Amino acid sequence: MTTQPVTATPPTVARVGLRYALMPVDGNGIAVATVARMLDGDANGARARILAPGEPIPYAVAPVLVADTTLHAAVRVQETLLRWGERPRPWLVLVADAPARPVEDARYLIRGLGSRLAGVARVPYLPVLRAVKGAEEALEYKDVRAAAAKLRRTIEGK
Repeated sequence: MTTQPVTATPPTVARVGLRYALMPVDGNGIAVATVARMLDGDANGARARILAPGEPIPYAVAPVLVADTTLHAAVRVQETLLRWGERPRPWLVLVADAPARPVEDARYLIRGLGSRLAGVARVPYLPVLRAVKGAEEALEYKDVRAAAAKLRRTIEGK
């Protein structure tokens, strides 16, 4: 009988599984790509990814709706939640589209949808998103990295 040595996974190698499934509510732009990278951290796409339209949410993965702070996006969030069904309640990440508060109707609508959501996380207006080629470049900026850390703390409850 031959035996093979059992090797343990080195403690420095962390196994990372998909944790967040992002669903853009109103288009897939730089804000959605940046939120995906913010939630992914240093996992190179293993912790968070954007689902294709109609793609099912993988088992044991937290659904995350991503929208901007316009009234149009708030209505789209409402429409999405009306068709949500028996899936786990999603997180909603609101990305500010301007350096001002959302209009009152949008704030009111999102507040009213709160019971259908696992929580609401807000990303502040990041003007650098208008001038970068992609999410990787955006994360080179200190204010984007700070917003990413705050977003992860909010969703992970830390």
